[in-house]
Amino acid sequence: MKRLLNFSDLEKSVIDLCGVESRFQPILDRHGLPSLRASPQGLEGLLMIVTEQFLSLQAAAAIWVRVRKRIEPFDAETILALSAEELVNLGLSRAKVKTFHETAQRVLNGKLDFKKLEKYDEENVAKQLCALPGVGPWTADIYLLSVMGAADAWPAGDLALRIAVHDFLKLNGRPEIRDMPRLAEAWRPHRAVAARLLWSHYRGLKGLKQA
Repeated sequence: MKRLLNFSDLEKSVIDLCGVESRFQPILDRHGLPSLRASPQGLEGLLMIVTEQFLSLQAAAAIWVRVRKRIEPFDAETILALSAEELVNLGLSRAKVKTFHETAQRVLNGKLDFKKLEKYDEENVAKQLCALPGVGPWTADIYLLSVMGAADAWPAGDLALRIAVHDFLKLNGRPEIRDMPRLAEAWRPHRAVAARLLWSHYRGLKGLKQA
């Protein structure tokens, strides 16, 4: 798995992508290099992404601040020591609480090993993560992109990304999730950078501050 681990990796991939698809250059000129969007490693990174599911960025950030303050140290034992009610009171849904507890349990019993995930390719990482309750393709793809730094991760189900692709490619309508891989095929093996630039484009469309 090729990875983007630092600013230099990101910059090189952006240059390569713009060489393949010149339409990304105006986004780069307007908004500058995108963020690496690096997230914490392992259990913490995964559960932060789970917290963000189906929420606005602002709401997710507020809940995560409370969750992160309460779970210290952030490990499986501490998570399992908290009751479902305690986690719900922090702002998590009961479905997300189930994901927190089940993921922590699998870490403790050895069924989920984040160090071993580092050795897998993208497909097998996604397969391992999607075996967890409450973890689907979007969560797995965002984990690959923001935690593992996978250079070709493409979170096809991300709504903001689909909106950005709609405008960027001047499509008649918002693309369906099933069409997103085909639309990005020409951007391999730099689709994670394409996603980052398209998120910058989305923020520009919505008048939001760049991340």
